[in-house]
Amino acid sequence: MKISEEEKNRLEEIYQKLRNDEKVMNMKEVPMHRGSNCYLHSFRVAKYAIYRAIKYHKYTDLEVILYSAILHDYYLYDWRKDKSKKKHHGSRHPFIAAALAKRDFNINDKVAKVIRSHMWPINIKEFPSTREAKILSYSDKHIAIREALCSVKYKKKKMDKYLKHIEKLFD
Repeated sequence: MKISEEEKNRLEEIYQKLRNDEKVMNMKEVPMHRGSNCYLHSFRVAKYAIYRAIKYHKYTDLEVILYSAILHDYYLYDWRKDKSKKKHHGSRHPFIAAALAKRDFNINDKVAKVIRSHMWPINIKEFPSTREAKILSYSDKHIAIREALCSVKYKKKKMDKYLKHIEKLFD
């Protein structure tokens, strides 16, 4: 799938707006896979999801993928410390993230549905039925596995590289 410079610029503008948003930056305080945080994880997922969508899929809404990828883990709590959320975090956080994203960013129903379905099959209530949802679900799992397999020591050493990598959507 080829995209025009105009569309690239529009997506980059959305990416930068969200990357620098104060509410999104709160995701830096939420720990993620082995030394990562929700902010870094979400922007890595966004870059990978857009790459996959452009490379392999003709008819996808790139804006839906971008918003849902960045906000898919917008739940803003540390489930490891909150015992009430620990047991069901995997299946419930997509619904929490979608509700908070709807409240704070006024996302549309399509983006909310993609966010709610990204944890399938752990979350059996929402199946990723659209192309955008399947791309996000796959991309999230791909990045999560890469983060989980990387040691905390290595990740801390490479953190500047990771942060530099997410400065722009299109390098």
